[in-house]
Formats: sequence, C-alpha cells, structure tokens
Amino acid sequence: MAQLEIDLVDEGGKVWSGAARQISAPAADGEIGILPGHAPVLAVLKAGEVRVTEHGSGTVLRWAVDGGFLSVDSDQVTVVVDDAQTVTRTR
Repeated sequence: MAQLEIDLVDEGGKVWSGAARQISAPAADGEIGILPGHAPVLAVLKAGEVRVTEHGSGTVLRWAVDGGFLSVDSDQVTVVVDDAQTVTRTR
C-alpha cells in the first residue's frame, strides 16, 4: 500500500515525522486533503487543525496550528507552521 512521508516542523524544530495514509490541513482557501499519489502542490495554511492518519496503526494525530505552508512532491509532504500544539491521538 502506498504511503506518504510527512515532516511537520514549527519554529522550535521537528514536531513529528513518519509514514502516513493521509493528511488534512487548513489551507487558506479551504481544507486540503492529501493521499498517496497526489500531484505536487504548495498551499498556504491558515490557523486550524492538521490531521495525520498514521500508516501502520491508523492512529489519527491532531495538531492545532497557527498558519504556515504545506508542500507535496512525490509522496513527500512537508508542513511548516509557526506553532503546533498536540490536540489528541485517536484510533
């Protein structure tokens, strides 16, 4: 099964890095969802919630973010935000 490689970084450094099934983020013009095989994209993020579904366990990780950007290229997703605060971990 295809997967995404995700790096979430804030001003303090790396917040989370790992393999995921999908990621959703609050883009400036609406919610953006990324699955494996997504076309390259660069999106500006607004304040909201970033959600990552881990590849192996299916655990959903959530962070409240202030804003930043998201970049996707060849199943590599980089999310750079001003601040990321863990919300919850759910299965």
